[in-house]
Amino acid sequence: MILLLSYLLVGAFAGLLAGLFGIGGGMVIVPVLVITFESLDFPSTVLTHMAVATSLATIAFTSLSSVHSHHKKGAVDWPVVKGLSAGILIGAVFGVLTADALSGEGLQIVIGISALLMAAQMGFGLKPKPTRSLPGTTGLMTAGGGIGWASALFGIGGGSLTVPYLTWCNHQMQRSVATAAACGFPIALVAGISNIIVGWGNSELPEQSFGYVYWPALIGIVITSVPFARLGAHLAHKLSAEKLKKLFAIMLVMVAIKFLSNGL
Repeated sequence: MILLLSYLLVGAFAGLLAGLFGIGGGMVIVPVLVITFESLDFPSTVLTHMAVATSLATIAFTSLSSVHSHHKKGAVDWPVVKGLSAGILIGAVFGVLTADALSGEGLQIVIGISALLMAAQMGFGLKPKPTRSLPGTTGLMTAGGGIGWASALFGIGGGSLTVPYLTWCNHQMQRSVATAAACGFPIALVAGISNIIVGWGNSELPEQSFGYVYWPALIGIVITSVPFARLGAHLAHKLSAEKLKKLFAIMLVMVAIKFLSNGL
């Protein structure tokens, strides 16, 4: 019962963040799942990979809910989504393969470093100055490849990378958030399926695992993340999120400290 409650709570928080900031919530889901899996005595060699894979699988559901709300407001730039997704599909597969090649400790170090960078970006409002316009198809595919690779490696929906990139290209902020939410679905779908394939048959995985995806956590998180993603998307069009971003940045620093201390 306690485990189910923890999955429901993290799903609610992750869903809210997904809709509000255009991020997939992975930086909330992954550390909570790592702690939970450690408490369940899952093997250290696979528990971080399971947390990343399960996070990505939940984001596939969360992003659909979030993008539906943004689409109803006419905020999603679908041609940009199409251009980025062409690269995202390839990048996400290579991101999963990169994660699989790392040890559990090595993957935690990589995630810890990414959490620090994201904390700096969100906490200090760091973002490139909008000095250029969106590139053509080839440029969007290249950017999508990088976003897909990093997102699949870290277990995130890609919004923390997609939003800054789009605003750098003079894309309006709310449309950038909505478009990033839409890009989260192909990232999560391809990376989730790839993690199932790569982890299939691993003898160290616990029961109720489907490849690296752990079904009890997936179901519990999805139950609350989907409705809360709609709420977050609704609030994104009404609230200033600067204070929330700073609070989230503090949490990311704490996540980074834990992961780096575990991995080093």
